[in-house]
Amino acid sequence: SLYVSEYFSQSAQKLSFYSWYGNAKLFHFHVPEDTVLLRWLLQASRGKGPECTSMEITVHFRHGAPPVINPLGTRFPANATVRPSYSISITLGSAVQNTTFVNVTTPAAGDWFIAAHLPQAAGRIEVKGFSTPCPYMFQADMFVLRLTDMPVLEPGVPMPHTVVSPAKPLHVKVFVPKHAAGMRFQLSSCVTSEQRACSVRVLLGSITLPQSFQRSLTCTGSTNCSLALDSPPWEKWLQIMVESLGSANASVSVEMLASFTVCRPGSTSSFLNFISLNQSQAGGRPGAAGSSAPAAGEAAGNVSSLQSSCLQSQPVVREDLDVVSVRYRLLNGPSVPVSSLAPTLLLLNLNTGTDSGGALVVTLLLNKTSVSLANATVAACVSAASPVLSLNATQNCSTAFSQGYPLSVSTSSAEAMLIVLYPQTDDWFLSLQLLCPKAQGGCGSAEAKVSVFAYLTPCFNDCGPYGQCSLLRRHGYLYAGCSCKAGWGGWSCTDDTKAQSVGTQNLATLLLTLSNLMFLPAIAVAVYRYYLVEASVYTYTMFFSTFYHACDQPGVAVLCIMDYDTLQYCDFLGSVVSIWVTILCMARLKKLLKYVLFVLGTLLIAMSLQLDRRGVWNMMGPCLFALLIMVTAWVHHGAKRRHCYPSSWKRWVFYLLPGITLAFTAISVYAFMETNENYYYTHSIWHVLVACSVAFLLPPRDKHKKPWAWSQKLTCRYQICQNDREELYAVT
Repeated sequence: SLYVSEYFSQSAQKLSFYSWYGNAKLFHFHVPEDTVLLRWLLQASRGKGPECTSMEITVHFRHGAPPVINPLGTRFPANATVRPSYSISITLGSAVQNTTFVNVTTPAAGDWFIAAHLPQAAGRIEVKGFSTPCPYMFQADMFVLRLTDMPVLEPGVPMPHTVVSPAKPLHVKVFVPKHAAGMRFQLSSCVTSEQRACSVRVLLGSITLPQSFQRSLTCTGSTNCSLALDSPPWEKWLQIMVESLGSANASVSVEMLASFTVCRPGSTSSFLNFISLNQSQAGGRPGAAGSSAPAAGEAAGNVSSLQSSCLQSQPVVREDLDVVSVRYRLLNGPSVPVSSLAPTLLLLNLNTGTDSGGALVVTLLLNKTSVSLANATVAACVSAASPVLSLNATQNCSTAFSQGYPLSVSTSSAEAMLIVLYPQTDDWFLSLQLLCPKAQGGCGSAEAKVSVFAYLTPCFNDCGPYGQCSLLRRHGYLYAGCSCKAGWGGWSCTDDTKAQSVGTQNLATLLLTLSNLMFLPAIAVAVYRYYLVEASVYTYTMFFSTFYHACDQPGVAVLCIMDYDTLQYCDFLGSVVSIWVTILCMARLKKLLKYVLFVLGTLLIAMSLQLDRRGVWNMMGPCLFALLIMVTAWVHHGAKRRHCYPSSWKRWVFYLLPGITLAFTAISVYAFMETNENYYYTHSIWHVLVACSVAFLLPPRDKHKKPWAWSQKLTCRYQICQNDREELYAVT
């Protein structure tokens, strides 16, 4: 045999602390056919700075779809099926790098996914630029060992082979045809080269994670041994590995035989399906008035076909709506007939490679009037790769190499729903069959009508009212995840364990919006002292900060008067410009120079905020530059007057020192105390402290201006001017 090794690599990604699925870094690989060994090379590293501590990285593996994980221990939505992912932990201790290998023998071909993340996020809101987070990097590489000339085992044809040694197992493959109801593998004529008792082990199927359904068969002696499998995967290559359990130098000769039991499907007329498809494309609805119905002769033919076949297939049309969004439409109407003679089968095509990043939703609705038997139950199974064809005997929905998802409807419970999160890339099947109690007669002629609704959606229920469905991307692969808010959690934001009540949400909205009214004293002081430009800036800041926080709320107490991004930009711009004009006003510059700096600084601040809205230097840069201008102006004024400026001790004690204290306290709260839990009151404190500091820091009015002097400029009237000099020299 000729083995070929291949190597696949992807660029390293920076890991994040986990709060929702978008924080997990996804790696997508494709394992080729005939792969006998898969080895993952996992490399984790961290920075060397003092902020870097030992960290535990969790890595999840899954075949066919991204892994469904739950690091936070939250609840999944009702009716959702969740199977734990296969995961390992990588610890970064004193060493700055860790290398781990994971081996998988006879892996399943197709898509494989790896998701890596750090532990749960602390919830602290960090200002960009105040602290330097430690970089934790993760990279996954894949090595595969592939057999180029794997022998093919033809069904029904015995094939002799030789296992050279225990170190070199024999690999063969057999193709499973469509409509295969069962498979029987038989091993015979087992002879060793040393004429001793033969002992071999046979492994059928490939390994998939998180669950592997690989079947094992141990054969000893020269007697025949066999293994029967129900519902093998349709239209796929099944890999078989035979390894010797004898001595190292002895070879083993065996003869293998694979045979299949094929199920003949019975379905409605192909011509009828074609007519229904044409009518649906023309705008007609199958089953509605005006659409053609099966004739009596065709219906009788369908009944006879049902009695002679082992399954009844219903035609299903896949309708692509959007990215990771598919609707399945039954050509014969949403209601399908279900009997006890043979299961009714529906094919749900999810094998495009782009469907595994959403949620498959299947809903069954039983028409109670259609069931003639009171205690009858319609059992259903949703399975991948192959359908469940024996629902009356197998209630756990298991196939040869996978485990399906059971559903059932009856007259007492007429509706059932199933949600499959991140369904694996494959052909999915929905099998339905009518089950009757053993003592009840007349089951053979009974029939039930079940309405089937199936669709693929990016996020189930669009993440609900307290979540946002986000479309994520890793290279060319798209998948979706829910980002929850207002304390809600879970895969679809349905876990209300830590959810905020409506009263708490209203309180948060009122605090964050009404705290901006503390700018009213600062506006009044500015107007009183004839600082009209500064008062206009404070009014602008108060207005947009109020409505930005009213729109930024995560719960139901939300009010958006315009686009969210516009409100956020105006709020950030007003905040920084308010600090800029306040410090320049304190500098006591000449009016022309002051207003030029006002306009020029505002334009530069607007540009920097457009580049990076949350950068710390967008606020610290203008502040430091304005402080430099203020200190220079104060030094100039002090040197010119030959004493300290401002000269009044009352100005320092009652205005400047309290204002500076309030400003530094506000910066400390903003930069170091805000978390996701206390944001609504810590940020409200920030609003109050900043507004109060502005009222204290504004300089007194010019001596030649009267209080409220701006009101005299607003009046428009004629004035009689008196020339006192001419009257003084008047002679009568």
